[in-house]
Amino acid sequence: MLYTAITALTIAIALTVLIFAGRMLLKSSWFLGWIRGMVGLCLIFSAIAMSFGALDIYSYKQLSKEQIVANLSFAEIGPQQYTVSLVDTSGKEKIHQLNGDLWQLDARILKWGTNLSTMGFSTGYRLDRLSGRFYSLEKEKNSIRTVYELTDGNRPFDIWKFLNVYVQSTSIINASYGSASYLPMTDGALYSVSLSNTGLLARPLNEPAKTAVALWE
Repeated sequence: MLYTAITALTIAIALTVLIFAGRMLLKSSWFLGWIRGMVGLCLIFSAIAMSFGALDIYSYKQLSKEQIVANLSFAEIGPQQYTVSLVDTSGKEKIHQLNGDLWQLDARILKWGTNLSTMGFSTGYRLDRLSGRFYSLEKEKNSIRTVYELTDGNRPFDIWKFLNVYVQSTSIINASYGSASYLPMTDGALYSVSLSNTGLLARPLNEPAKTAVALWE
C-alpha cells in the first residue's frame, strides 16, 4: 500500500511538472526564450524520469516485520544439477535450473530513515537474483555457474541502482543488498526465505533440507 501511494504521488508530481513545462514552452512571448526553452525541456525530462522511477518503486513490496518472501523446492535432474521452483508472496512461480551444490537468494532492499520509519514508512524489497555454486573451488572456477535475474533488467530507470551508486546512505532512504546464506541443494528439499530489517534468512522446512543442512554444517 505504501509503495502504491508513493508511486501515485510521484506520477501526480510528474504530470504537474509536465503541464507546467508544456505551458512554458508554448507561451507566445519568448523573452529570454532560450533559457525558458532549456528550463522547459529539463522539466520535461525530469517528469519522464520521475514517472519511470515511480513505476520502478511500484515493483517493490512492503515489508511488515519479519515475513516469508519466497519458498523454494529442489528436484535433482543430474549430478550437481537441480530444478528449482521459487514461489513468491503473490503465488507466482518461477522455475530455473541450478548447477552446483549450494544455492543463494538475493534481494534489493529500500530502508527508510528513522524519522520516516516511526511515521509508518516500512522497508521495501524486491527479489533480485537466484544463484548456485559448487563446494569445490576448482569446480567453481572451471564449471559453468548459473545465475538468474528475478526482475526485468531493462527498466528505463532503476531507483535502487541510482540510490546505491550515486546517493548511497542518507537520513531519508538507503538502498542496500540482502543475501541469504548459501545452503545445500538436495533432491526433495524445501526451504523458506524470510526478510526482516536485518536481512534475508533461509530456513529448511522438511527432512531432506534439514538433513542436508546438518551434514553440510
